[in-house]
Amino acid sequence: MSDLECQRRGFDIPGDTTYINCAYMGPLSRRVLDAGRRGLEAKAHPWRIGPRDFFDPVDEARELFARVIAADVDGVAILPSASYGIATAARNLTMPAGGRIVMLAEEFPSNVYAWMDLAGRSGGEVAFVRRPEDLDWTREVLDAIDERTAVVALPHCHWTDGGLVDLVRVSARVRDVGAALVVDATQSIGVLPFPINDVRPDFLVTSTYKWLLGPYSSAFMWVAPERRDGTPIEFSWATRAHSDDFPQLVHYTDAYRPGARRFDVGQTANFALTPAINEALKQTLEWTVPAINDYIGELTDRLAAGAEEIGLSVAPAHLRSRHLVGVHLRGARPDAVAAALADAGVHVSVRGQAVRVSPHVYNDAADVDRLVEVLRTSL
Repeated sequence: MSDLECQRRGFDIPGDTTYINCAYMGPLSRRVLDAGRRGLEAKAHPWRIGPRDFFDPVDEARELFARVIAADVDGVAILPSASYGIATAARNLTMPAGGRIVMLAEEFPSNVYAWMDLAGRSGGEVAFVRRPEDLDWTREVLDAIDERTAVVALPHCHWTDGGLVDLVRVSARVRDVGAALVVDATQSIGVLPFPINDVRPDFLVTSTYKWLLGPYSSAFMWVAPERRDGTPIEFSWATRAHSDDFPQLVHYTDAYRPGARRFDVGQTANFALTPAINEALKQTLEWTVPAINDYIGELTDRLAAGAEEIGLSVAPAHLRSRHLVGVHLRGARPDAVAAALADAGVHVSVRGQAVRVSPHVYNDAADVDRLVEVLRTSL
């Protein structure tokens, strides 16, 4: 049993609303919302904003995110979106003519288009791994990686139904063939422990607005040490060495700030978003990722049992994540079921042929039971 208690009182979620859709968008807690308000208000008095205000809160965000994934702070870059990170990775990786980029079928588009572009420019191809009937994505990915593989671009779990990929096993195979590994962990960082020292991705990206319960238009990227001298997408003044010395900005330099900071998006000193991002990261660190995962896992186990009792199906426990579950309706229309749920005040998503259910710490067993009951009556 998880030691974490339900945190609903910390969120502005009405009593008649069952929001069990964090994979779509995580709500801001009251404390994160308050931090964002204070940050936005600071811009009303710009004469109080000094040079250190452009850097210190951003470096705090970098340090907090590094703690969430148990990685070094110099590997962290501040981004506006996961797609920005994927584009950065694609810009800094190469593939030969005839090479392949291995991806999951039905992957989220932000982790597709940059690879299609790279393959097109290089005379290679994107090889989509088919959805396995038994939902064992890891086996299918391992079978797809061969000597032609230049890049493997994967999530930690499939965004439509939470199907797991064993990234440790995949990483070992990627290294064997001399390929690069890029992970879009938007649907897992902050809720699913990520063994970064065992996975050893070349690039890891995640947005903050889902499982980190942060604001929209913010993201992070961690870059492996051997990739940190690459080429950024843009050339921000703030990424250069000694950029905090404002009088000296008229003297240009080729030198960058240490580590992955060269990949930062311009205007990282977002005075409205950064305080909210930092508060959301502190919140996650206080709860701890393992405790969050255990708490949500109890809810999804309850959901799986309830769904199977009424004749629906979910992936076996060892092949799905504990925070994001696809309920397969066995012939019923998912969009119609989702509409019926919304009419009853139960909010989920439809992705592919599954009703995607994704609780967080503001949910409890009553929310899950309500969902299962509405599913029973709507079917």
